[in-house]
Amino acid sequence: MTARQPPRAARGLRNVSPPPDGGAPILAVEDMNFAIEKNEFVSIVGRSGCGKSTVLNMIMGLLDPSAGSLLVNGAPVSGPGPDRGMVFQQSGLFPWLTAEENIQFGPKNAGVSKAERQKQSDELIALIHMDAAKTRYPHELSGGMQQRVAIARSLAMNPDLLLMDEPFGALDELTREKMQDELLAIWQEKRSTIVFVTHGIMEAVYLSDRVFVFGAHPGHMKKDIRIDLPRPRRRSDPKFMEYYDEIYATIY
Repeated sequence: MTARQPPRAARGLRNVSPPPDGGAPILAVEDMNFAIEKNEFVSIVGRSGCGKSTVLNMIMGLLDPSAGSLLVNGAPVSGPGPDRGMVFQQSGLFPWLTAEENIQFGPKNAGVSKAERQKQSDELIALIHMDAAKTRYPHELSGGMQQRVAIARSLAMNPDLLLMDEPFGALDELTREKMQDELLAIWQEKRSTIVFVTHGIMEAVYLSDRVFVFGAHPGHMKKDIRIDLPRPRRRSDPKFMEYYDEIYATIY
């Protein structure tokens, strides 16, 4: 892979994972090829078991590819790093820390000064509209508020690449749609590159510059669809529904 290629790319990516019961290894992902440009919002959709989370975990450095090459900013991924942040379906906030303290946790461990981390967390708390709740503990926050804090906690390390594994999957529909709008506002403000795993086709079309449709057994790229719609988008737009139908037909 040459330096002229996009800065976040995978070629011939393959992953063989041992099953939890100790049986024969499972070929989870095979011959996966893609490239993601800086500041793009890319969603990955597909049926359960198609390797969406496996690919996300390999990009994060939590899983090693069995074969192929995986580059972030032109360098091979060899483990987790501060250039990548991750948000999961469950917020994973530390229950003994306030919202503000959760956001400051990474910078504090990285040796950032108290004044600088306070300044940074104040900016992020304003960005996620949590000024009135910054001293609350996770159990005092709604699910949507917890996810906002989880996103801010990942952004506190100033990652180039934000990886999100069904972050709104546990939320009710109205909260989920509100969180989608808030995520887009955060993305447009911070201009991070986002790779977003979801089961929701509507969500993928609403959020993304491109949608990767994965097939299963083993996981592979079926189609890379560019969403050519201006923002803000309307879910009732006929063109929006054309993209929905195209993705649905590709999955099923």
